[in-house]
Amino acid sequence: MSKNGLFRMLFFLPCMILAQLSDFKGIDFTKADDIAAHYQGASLESLPILSYNLTNSLTTEVEKFRAIYTWVCNNIENDYYASEKNSNKRKKWYKDSLKLAKWDKSFNKESFEKLKNEKKTVCTGYAYLIQEMAQFAGLKCEIINGYGRTITKNIKKLSIPNHSWNAVYLNDKWYLCDATWSAGFFDYETSHFLANFNTTYFLAEPNVFAKDHYPLDAKWLLTNTPIAIEDFLNGPVVYNSTHTYGVIPVQPKSLEVECKKDQEVVFFIQGSKIKEFNPLSVELVSGSFRKTNEISVTRLNNDLLEIKTRFSLKGNYDLHFKLNESYLITYKISVSK
Repeated sequence: MSKNGLFRMLFFLPCMILAQLSDFKGIDFTKADDIAAHYQGASLESLPILSYNLTNSLTTEVEKFRAIYTWVCNNIENDYYASEKNSNKRKKWYKDSLKLAKWDKSFNKESFEKLKNEKKTVCTGYAYLIQEMAQFAGLKCEIINGYGRTITKNIKKLSIPNHSWNAVYLNDKWYLCDATWSAGFFDYETSHFLANFNTTYFLAEPNVFAKDHYPLDAKWLLTNTPIAIEDFLNGPVVYNSTHTYGVIPVQPKSLEVECKKDQEVVFFIQGSKIKEFNPLSVELVSGSFRKTNEISVTRLNNDLLEIKTRFSLKGNYDLHFKLNESYLITYKISVSK
């Protein structure tokens, strides 16, 4: 695609992407977050009372939802063992609808009790709790089921549905959020959950959100233009930092890129928050081999970056775009003679 073609394609895109962030740019969430902190450790015995305590002194819908979201993310632990157990059982009985339904029923009951008594749950528990508390606060909120994409899941091939998140209706508009991924992450070396609240997935931008979330009902993509499931499966891998920096990989659209040795390869990334080029780097990885690749970066407009690089070694590599040492985007590169 030519540069002019890219400009035309992206002419209207920045406004659409920034709409989610700019809708509430005048709102200070300090009070909502302080209230959530004040009720740290509160019981789940009465969700109506907890929801009331978190929201009754707040005047705007978005602040009320923020207090609920912040509290849930900071008080509920993602249950690693339950998540793995559920994933394995669902894979085992994926083609047996009766056994799968029986498992789902028993697991949901067990998960609810564990959530209530131990404040541990899986993604469905986070989504359930967000929905219940939001509704008690008078807010419309839906549970969205679908596919979560990570470095190991939903890459090129669709898995069973493996994730749940929420859509909330604020000021006559639907917004997306994922409390599970905002709450923290698993340390797979120790098999423990590490609490690390971040607002990356709070009222997330739909076009970035769709890079690693795909709903069973495509209407919940909330994008202005449809996104095919094939694009979701075959696109480059994104990370938490991709959302934090509001970055969108534009070209190539496919995860897998083929090129010849010493051939110039061009990437286009949209990211208005990337102000300086120095922290942006490209890392080439294959097994124990790791190399920082030389790049040339040109800003074509306020948002669009053109990144050129060459590969001097033949082979197959993971190519990681990094910003301030945080992973942004991953491609798989096949370099031939």
